[in-house]
Amino acid sequence: MQDPVAIIVGAGPSGLATSACLNQHSIPHILLEREDCYASLWKKYSYDRLRLHLRKQFCELPRMSFPDSYPTYVPKDQFLQYLDDYVSHFKISPMYQRSVEFASFDEEAKKWNVKARNVSSGEIEEYSARFLVVASGETSNPFIPEFEGLNTFTGEVLHSTEFKNGKTYCDKNVLVVGSGNSGMEIALDLANHGARTSIAIRSPIHILSREMVYLGLNMLKYFSCGMVDKVMVMLSKLVYGDLSKHGIKRPKEGPFFMKVAYGKYPVFDVGTCNKIKSGEIQVCYTCMN
Repeated sequence: MQDPVAIIVGAGPSGLATSACLNQHSIPHILLEREDCYASLWKKYSYDRLRLHLRKQFCELPRMSFPDSYPTYVPKDQFLQYLDDYVSHFKISPMYQRSVEFASFDEEAKKWNVKARNVSSGEIEEYSARFLVVASGETSNPFIPEFEGLNTFTGEVLHSTEFKNGKTYCDKNVLVVGSGNSGMEIALDLANHGARTSIAIRSPIHILSREMVYLGLNMLKYFSCGMVDKVMVMLSKLVYGDLSKHGIKRPKEGPFFMKVAYGKYPVFDVGTCNKIKSGEIQVCYTCMN
């Protein structure tokens, strides 16, 4: 094998896409992945009802479109099949169970030096290349915050990466901590399966429908972020009304601005708001403050 020109860290969709493009140009590289499979977040750590929140044309990887037979919002199983086909078509070969622990740039040699732990053997392996692509994702490490009462709580506690569906929670009291897209959709799934569901919301959030987001993304091609945000907030108020009486506050800054400035996504509502309005899901706005 030729010396790699590039090192890619992470074999999620972004890492796979980078590897595919490099393969298309016959650029030697290595793809390091901490887990024992590619797209591990989707394959191992996601709930059953997960699907892409954006229309498929916004989510396809370079040089391969989704099949025409796929629905507008691609479900988890079909997205994984698409990734399987993508890896096979572009002959992508990740090096699995390599956990990158250190990377530094050698100014004299003009190369990146990377140290990765072989998860199987425990040994440290060293790699070097001219370019380093970090595609490890923004949600790769699960985190459970510490708060009063958690250590003495005798019920089940699990992170969203461990949740699959709400079937086993019928007639149980469940508190979902966190009101991002995963938290809101897990709360919906729990309520649909008969759990007495509450959700802890610590900060103001924007709630938009998928159709609003689609409109907003298209408007951004022609209008400023500030103008598009004003339209999004107006539409959200028209569709969802005043959510403050249900315990949900809107931020002062617009949804697309917050994504660009802070990396904070709006909530893509797929039915949770109606459950909150009907009282099937209770909101605890201040319980985590």
